[in-house]
Amino acid sequence: MGKIIEKIATDRKHEIVLKIDFDNQHDLTTENLQKADVAIEFSTPATVLNNISACFKAGVPIVVGTTGWYDHLSELKKQCEAENGAMLYASNFSVGVNIFFQVNKILAKMMNKHAYYDVQVEEIHHIQKLDSPSGTAITIAEGILENLDHKQEWVNLLTDADGNTADDNLKADQLLIESHRIDSVPGTHTVIYDSEVDTIEFKHTAHNRNGFALGAVLAAEWVAGKKGFYSVSDMFDLA
Repeated sequence: MGKIIEKIATDRKHEIVLKIDFDNQHDLTTENLQKADVAIEFSTPATVLNNISACFKAGVPIVVGTTGWYDHLSELKKQCEAENGAMLYASNFSVGVNIFFQVNKILAKMMNKHAYYDVQVEEIHHIQKLDSPSGTAITIAEGILENLDHKQEWVNLLTDADGNTADDNLKADQLLIESHRIDSVPGTHTVIYDSEVDTIEFKHTAHNRNGFALGAVLAAEWVAGKKGFYSVSDMFDLA
């Protein structure tokens, strides 16, 4: 992601003043961060919180594409406001995926009248994907739960190397997110409504990571110079 973001940013006439990876984390200093107008963060769930805090301390707006940390969302919002920082986060910055999020909510609201359809979410990502389910899948699931009365919570099952998963203990009011990890898959998300008479599938398939990276650069352009705590819905007007 970092390499793709760098290419898109430079193609859009931006200058990259600092790059941080596992080999030079000591360079993540306030002085170095303040050379930038905005930071883009795609790292790991283990490092993201420290990176966000460093940007708040430096007074540099940050765009966060890392997922797997959303249980800290409320405390980071408070920290951002307390330090007069700026942050924009998203489970996925792709324009297509964000359109998918909105249509998913509309579809769930329509299907709420037809409880004889069961529903589940399937997501496929590359084997290097560290969190399960993906942040995108969680956002999709939450959009369904907001609009479907007979589902109360989501549960995740990660398939094994043979594609097998055990869901015998799934309750009727639980929404299954089934996660698959397959080499070289950028990301595929499917919502499946199934009944005895037919099946409805709603799917988004990413062909590569360019859409994610372009969205992140657009987010950086949008949040630069701002203060506050934002989600991607504040940037994309998809209503």
